[in-house]
Formats: sequence, structure tokens, C-alpha cells
Amino acid sequence: MTTESTSVPSSPGSWPAAGPVFGVASLAPRHGTPRRITPARHRRSRARSGRLPLVAADCLAVLAAAAPLGAAHRDPRLLLPIAALVLLLGRRGGLHRPAAHVRMLDELPALASRAGVAWCVAAAAIAAYSPALAFGPLRLAAAYGTHVAVVSVLRGLVLAHRRRVARAHPRSALVVGAPGAARRFAAAALQHPEYGVRPVGIVGVREDGGAAAPTPGEPGLPVLTTTEAIHRAVIQNTVRDAVFLLDDPGLVTLFQQYGCTTWRVGGERQDGPMGEHLWGYAWRRLVPPEERPGLTAKRLLDIAFAVPALALALPVLLLCALAVRLADGPGVLFRQERVGRHGRHFTLLKFRTLRPSDETESATRWNVAGDRRMSAVGSFLRKSSLDELPQLWNILRGDMSLVGPRPERPYFVAQFSKVHAGYADRHRMPVGLTGLAQVHGLRGDTSIEDRCRFDNHYIDHWSLWQDVCILIRTAAGLLRPTGS
Repeated sequence: MTTESTSVPSSPGSWPAAGPVFGVASLAPRHGTPRRITPARHRRSRARSGRLPLVAADCLAVLAAAAPLGAAHRDPRLLLPIAALVLLLGRRGGLHRPAAHVRMLDELPALASRAGVAWCVAAAAIAAYSPALAFGPLRLAAAYGTHVAVVSVLRGLVLAHRRRVARAHPRSALVVGAPGAARRFAAAALQHPEYGVRPVGIVGVREDGGAAAPTPGEPGLPVLTTTEAIHRAVIQNTVRDAVFLLDDPGLVTLFQQYGCTTWRVGGERQDGPMGEHLWGYAWRRLVPPEERPGLTAKRLLDIAFAVPALALALPVLLLCALAVRLADGPGVLFRQERVGRHGRHFTLLKFRTLRPSDETESATRWNVAGDRRMSAVGSFLRKSSLDELPQLWNILRGDMSLVGPRPERPYFVAQFSKVHAGYADRHRMPVGLTGLAQVHGLRGDTSIEDRCRFDNHYIDHWSLWQDVCILIRTAAGLLRPTGS
């Protein structure tokens, strides 16, 4: 479907030096993906335990709201769908993961509106499918009022308990930003422990080649400028939060891989409860890509497409394999190490179109288009993109997705990350068979900087519908293949 090529230097020595201290180019781990400080299953367990009291409050509110409706409406077959709708709306609205200091009154409009939607939908559905159980406006208003009152009381108690726990046991945090601004934020957090944040260090650029002395009233926190220093600080201080005073997707990804909750302070105007602040600093949680609504549907779309596509393409796969075997001899499949999501390496499959002279050529030679060693069969497979068909197996295995940034070899990932700001940020999402950059013609010898910009734009504005649109545009593009 797609291939990667561009005009690049022929030797490592011609690459520029690494970029600024901020960003993945300098803070990326030296040896692959950073070790996760908190295993994924522990983070999920911790998140579930934090949500359970709020989920229970929503369910108890639905149960209490059925009281004014009468005994006939207390049937679990009626209440379970209502509770499920309430929980779904609450989850979509972020009501099960509020900020540490948010108060119930701040959430009341969101709670009341979602409860109203759930009960109106329930009343309409009951009237349509069971007219005998239909209830009028007065009973509906009574159920709605009871629901809002009960959930307000219960959530108020839960949130008050959370604030007490946060004050008694503040979470260690690293503040990412210029040292001056970071120290001012840290001073506010340390002077107001009720927010549950205890800064233990600053991730930023040292001023004038050294750490600037804090002004009176500002904490003398260490300034961390390397991945090794961050790694040690996260382990030694059991860091649970990373607070960003600036936008740096690479560092956000790094801390999320460490299992930290990431927060953005300030920035663009933020919608949400007024209580979501830390002593006047507006902040919001930066949600990891894997927690975004719809990513499960993205994986289901991958499976739903890859399984029938593999079955339908089986005759074509067999013909391609036979042609490669007859034209180029044994070794029909070409296996190459690529970098996937979060920097993990995987083996990408393609039909062999050219037999490299050695492993070094395979790992470091950028473009083989026009190589005279390529047979007519290999040239046809590349121009028609049929050599990419075995990657359907990579999609089925979960190494790749249908749509996402195209995966690259480790050697070039390391080089491009030094030259192009934000290149390593492309690994925040699963790599793909095709992508936004490719449907805009960025394949072959085209700008890596442009591709990087398109890939990050795709990740920042991802939606399932956009994946469908990119797949349609890719299919249309195959009718006029250009190859590489």
C-alpha cells in the first residue's frame, strides 16, 4: 500500500548534531523503550479502584430513582440498561476521573444533564416497547430529581474523602518547564498540599549552563536534563505525576510509558469545571492514546478488515509468492526490523523484491528503487504495492494497524529523531499500513519533515471516521499506483 523513501545523507557522519535539550531527540532512552516503572496491569488496577466508588454512586442513584416509579419499574431488566447508559455518558464526559481537588458542585451541571438524557431516553424506550409500563412527566421528574440528589450526595462524600487522602498523602510529581516558571508552580503546590501534588524535581533546561538559584520563597528543586536523571528520579521518589507547563509530546509519551499521570497547566483556553485548577493554575489531564475513546473500535476495525482481506487475497498471495520464487529463487518473504508503537521493535513482512548483499545494506540503505539487481517481478510488486500484502498478518498480530504513521527501521528512526523535531512523537499511536501522509502523496522521495507533521496531526486529531476516510482514499489511490 505504501513505501518509505526520501533523499537522505548516505553516511551517518553527515547528520547534524542532536537538537535542543527539550524533546525526544535528547531525552529518548539510549537503549530502546524505557522500562515501565508501573506495570500496565497495576496501572489499570489502580485506575479501576479509583473509579469504582464513583461508578457505584451512579448505580445506586439509578436504583434509588426507581423508587418513585413503583414496584413494576424496579425490574433489573429495566434498571440495568439505564445504569449502563448513565455510566457510558459519565465515562465519555470524564466524570469517573475528576481532578484531585474538584468539588461536587463543579460537576453538578454535567451530572444533571447526563442524568436527564438517560432518563428521557429510558422513558421514551419504555413507552415505545412496553406501553403498560409507561410513566408520565411527574414520575419522570421525580425519578430524575431523586437520581440527581442521591448521586450528588454520594459523589460529594467520595470527592471529600479523596481530598482528605490527597492532603494526607500527596503524590510525588515532576514539573516540566523552564526552571523559573516551574519553581513558581512548585512553590504554589508545596504551599497548598490540599491539591495532593508534591513536586520533587524540575525537568528543563539549565539556565546559563547551570542551575539558576531560586528566589526567596521558591523551592530549591533539582533540574533534570537527561533521561537517566529522570529515570532515577521516578524510581527514587515514586513519581506518580508529571505536570507540563509547556507542550512537549515526546516527554508526555515518555512519562506515560513510566506509568505517570500527565497534566497540562495553562496553555489554550480549557473547558471544564472551574474547580479543575491548582491554586489558580488551570490544568487538565493529558489522556494517553490507549485510553482515548474509540481505540478499541480501531483495533476491531483492524481485525474485521484483516481477516477477510487475508482470506480474499490468498490466491493473490500465492501467485505473488510463486512469481517471486521463480524469478528470484528461495526466500519469498522479506523480514525487516521496524519500530512500532512506544518504540517497540517488531518484524515487518513483505514479499522480497530485492535480495540485499548483507544485513547492513538491509538495515541502512534507504531506497532501492531503480536498483538494477531488481527483477521485473520485484519491480512490478513494488509499483503495484502488492509487496505490502503480507503486512496484513502484522495487522492481525497487533504489530500494526490499518492506519497510522508508517513504521521505519531503527537506524533511520535514530537519525531522523535527531534532525526532525517531533519525529519520535509519531510512535504515540500504532504504526500503520497507510496513513494521512501517504494519502497526501508523501511517499517515495518526499520530505520527512512534511510526513512527520502529517503523522503528528493525525495522532492529535484521530477519530475512527478519519481512519475510514484514509482507507477509502488509499483504495482510490491504488487505482493509479506510482510505486517507489
